[in-house]
Order: sequence, then structure tokens, then C-alpha cells
Amino acid sequence: MNFFKRMTRQREFVILLIVLTVFVFMMFASPIFVKKANLLAMLLSLSIEAMMAVGMVNLMVSGGFDMSVGSVLGFCGIITALLTRAGVSTPIAVFLTLSAGAVIGMWNGFVVAKLKINPFVTTLASLSIFRGLTFAFTSGRNIAGLPESIKLIGQTRLMGVQLPIIYAILLVIFGDIVLRNSRFFRQNYYIGGNARAARLSGINVDRMIIFNYMLTAVLAAWAGIVFTGRMGSASCQAGTGWELRVITAVILGGASLSGGSGSVLGAFLGVFLMALISNALTLLGVDIYWQQFVVGVVLISAVLIDSFGRSRAMKVK
Repeated sequence: MNFFKRMTRQREFVILLIVLTVFVFMMFASPIFVKKANLLAMLLSLSIEAMMAVGMVNLMVSGGFDMSVGSVLGFCGIITALLTRAGVSTPIAVFLTLSAGAVIGMWNGFVVAKLKINPFVTTLASLSIFRGLTFAFTSGRNIAGLPESIKLIGQTRLMGVQLPIIYAILLVIFGDIVLRNSRFFRQNYYIGGNARAARLSGINVDRMIIFNYMLTAVLAAWAGIVFTGRMGSASCQAGTGWELRVITAVILGGASLSGGSGSVLGAFLGVFLMALISNALTLLGVDIYWQQFVVGVVLISAVLIDSFGRSRAMKVK
């Protein structure tokens, strides 16, 4: 009984129950839902957001968040395409793109940690900067005609499963293990809980914050590379609005806007629930334009759940 009570208090358990409920409902509502092609398509659609969520949850646990991940994804996809079209080998192009992501994350982290600028303002400015650069570099046009080596990154199948799904699953498993068990990553919980106390206990808070923003941006850059490979071209619109979906999913999964809580598994379940809702709306014939409305409703619901959960925890204490 005590074990059951502990389980029901975990946000991951609650989200899992919701996912299972929607899953069972859709099994009866649409015979297409349980077909292998639809399930693989749903996993493929959530794989890019799941990769970004791994970095985002780590950042939000420490009390920060990043509004620029969508524009970083689009910008880095364009960078990869431009480099390979210019004759740069794919491994070098990938390395340079990931390095660009690291520099972007370092800048965001430096401004937040050292200059003490609000994370929302900092990353919102980055969103505008890198979306603007994306359009400036492409004049608003997509880049096609990419080499096969780039397409292989996102289109190769292993036992019928496309690589982006495998990338996402491996990142989620590895990310969840290290965030739960690694002493280095668990410092984020102390920073998110009380940054001043963490600093007094000997944790290099500024270094961790900069590292977290770098990790988030590098994973967004990798997601941009994979998305470009999957589509076979680089779109200047790629990643638009995805930052809100990722943040919503991470909050749904148990991360708090004030920091100190969250897990990679919970974030993945949040991403999965968002994809499940979108897939269900499509199969049920709901107009695609209503899906953005649903995202907004889910976002405010997630914030209310987070606020209610923190108020309840404070009353218990």
C-alpha cells in the first residue's frame, strides 16, 4: 500500500495513466490507430522533440529554460545544409554544426549566469537572432539537393525503424540514467531548489548553468541535423513554435518552472502525450488548426498543475 501511494505521487505515473487511457480510447475510436505504420509515424513525429526535451528538462531542473531551441534547430539545419552544399564532408559539417550549437548555448549561459539577465529575455532574444539569421542566410528559401550522406542520418532504417526514433530512445534512456544517478548532473536539483545554498555548499553554480545551456543547444543542433536528414532538405521554417511544445511536454512530465524537480522519463512521457493527442485529433478528423489551440490549453493546464503541486507540497511541509 505504501509503495502504491508513493507511485501515485509521482508525476510520471500520473502521465503514464493518462497516456494509457488515451491509448485505449483510440484503440476503439479508430482502427487505424493501432496499425504499425501509424504508431511508427507517431514515434517519428515525436522523436525530434524528445531529443530536445532531454536537454530542456536538465535545464529546467536547474531553474532555467530556453525559448530559443526551435530557432537553434532551424538555424543549425540550415548551417549543415550550406556546409555540405559547399563541399564540406558530412562528418566535418556535423561537427561544425554541433560546435555552433555549443557556442550558442555558451553565450546564452554566460548572459544568464554572469550578466544575470533573465533567462526568458535572454533566450527570447536568441530566438529572434537565430531565426533572423536563418532567413538572412537563405533569403526565405529552403535548401534542397543535399548529399545522400546527410539523408542517411535521418532516413536509414534498422529493422524497419527509422534512425530518429532510435536516437530519441537512446538519448532518453541515457539522459534519464545520468540525471538520476550521476553526481555531476544531480547538482542541478540543488541549484534549482536553492541556488544560493548550492553555491555556499561548494557547487560551481555558474559553470553548471553555462553547461546546461550548452547541452540544451547542442541537442537542439543535433535535432536540427537529424530533421534535415529526415526531410532531405533544410527548411527555414523548421522548429518554429517547437520550443513551446517542448517546454509544455517537460512541465507535463513533472518539471517545475521554479526548478528543483523533473526527470527525463517524465519529459519523454509528456512529449509522447502531446504527440498522442495530435495523432488522435488527426485520426478523429479534427481540423489541424485546432491542434495549436489544444497545445495552448495543455500548456496552461500544465502550468496550473505545476502551481497546484508546489502549493500542495508547501502545505505538506
